Amino acid sequence: MSSKTILVTGGTGYIGSHTIIELLNAGYDVINVDNGINSNPSESIKRLEEITGKKLKKNYSLDLGVESELRKVFQENSDIVTVIHFAALKAVGESVHKPLEYYTNNVAGTLVLLRVMKEFNVKNFVFSSSATVYGVVDDCPESGMTEDRSINANSPYGTTKVFVEYILRDLKVAQPDWNIAILRYFNPVGAHSSGRIGEDPKGIPNNLVPYILQVMTGRREFLSIYGDDYETKDGTGIRDYIHVVDLAKGHIAAAKFLEGKNGVCEAINLGTGRGMTVFDVLNSLKKVSGKEIPHKVMPRRAGDVTIYLADVSKAKKLLGWSAELTLDEMCADAWNWARLNPEGLSSS
Repeated sequence: MSSKTILVTGGTGYIGSHTIIELLNAGYDVINVDNGINSNPSESIKRLEEITGKKLKKNYSLDLGVESELRKVFQENSDIVTVIHFAALKAVGESVHKPLEYYTNNVAGTLVLLRVMKEFNVKNFVFSSSATVYGVVDDCPESGMTEDRSINANSPYGTTKVFVEYILRDLKVAQPDWNIAILRYFNPVGAHSSGRIGEDPKGIPNNLVPYILQVMTGRREFLSIYGDDYETKDGTGIRDYIHVVDLAKGHIAAAKFLEGKNGVCEAINLGTGRGMTVFDVLNSLKKVSGKEIPHKVMPRRAGDVTIYLADVSKAKKLLGWSAELTLDEMCADAWNWARLNPEGLSSS
C-alpha cells in the first residue's frame, strides 16, 4: 500500500500502543500525540518500535486541550489523512469522584481536536468509544446488543462517550463529507504475544483480568467475585472479552473503511459476540499459568447485570473484520505479559 499518515492520540496507552503496532505493520506512517498522564510514553514507544522494527514518524508530548500546540502538529504534518482518537480518562469509578476532570479531558479535549482537524481539512475520524454507552442493560439478548439500541450511560465516564458520539453525529450533519467510525469496545484483554506491551493500569485495576493478574503476581491477596447466583451456567455474570490485538486490527479495518468515502458516520461494536463468565476467565488463566488463584465470592454489586454482549454482525459487514483469538489465547498472552512485567512498564 502507498504510505499514509495517521495521527493517533493517546497512542502509548493500552489499546493505543497495540493499534500503533498494527498500523506500523500495515505500512502506515504514524504520528503520536500523548500527554502521558496514564502511560509511560518513552518506554511504550521504545518497545513498540522494537516489536515492529519501525519508527514512529513523530511523537508529540502535549495535551489536546492546548489548541495552539495541537495546531502546530497539523501545521508540521500536512500529510495527515486520518485521526484515531484514544486520548481519554477511562476509569468509571474515578469519573464519579472527578466528573469535571473527565468532562474537560474527554469532551472538551475532543472538541479542540475536531476544531483543529476542520481547520486543516482532515475529515477521517476513528473514535474510541465504549460499550458503557449502552448503560445498565437488563434485556441483552443472547445474540448480543446491536448498535441501534438507545444509548444512556450510567457514569460520568460513559456519559463523556455519549456526548462525543452526539457531537460527532451533529458534526456529520453540518459537514456531510466527514467520515466517522465510532467504535464501541466491549472488554479488551490480553497483550501482545511478545510480552513487551500490555495493560499497565495505575492503582487498583477496575477490570477483571488485570485484577486477577495482580493476584497471580502477588500484588493483591485474592479476587473478589461479585455474585454467583446469576442465571448462567456457573452463576457468574457473562461478558464479551476481546483480545486487544483483535481490537487493534479493528481500528485498521475502520481506517481503511473510511479511506475514499465521501460522507459516512457509523457506530460499530467491537467484540467477539461470544459470552464468557467470570469463572470461564478464571479457569482459563489457571490453565495457561498452572497457578491456583485465590478468590472469594462476595454479594452482588449494584448495577451489575447478568449478560453484556455485543452483536458483531455490523463490524463483519462494514469492515470485513471479526475477532479471531480465543479466550485461552487472550489469557495466555495476558499472563505472559504479567509474568514478564510484574510491575508493568515500570519494571523494565
